[in-house]
Amino acid sequence: MPCCPYCGWPDDDPVTTVSRHRSAAGATVWTRCICGSLQTRVQRGAASVVCARSRPAADPAATL
Repeated sequence: MPCCPYCGWPDDDPVTTVSRHRSAAGATVWTRCICGSLQTRVQRGAASVVCARSRPAADPAATL
């Protein structure tokens, strides 16, 4: 199971969904990890793949 390289939190259990947008590939979903890292995912049906990831926020509590 893939995990966040910054904190080890499982990628399949994002803490917050920031936004979701339909796209030609299915859906683009922006999520935030427990450490504050912002993730861009492409979702096709039940499958979701993290395509890009930011560094954690300086204050993770501020992102929840």
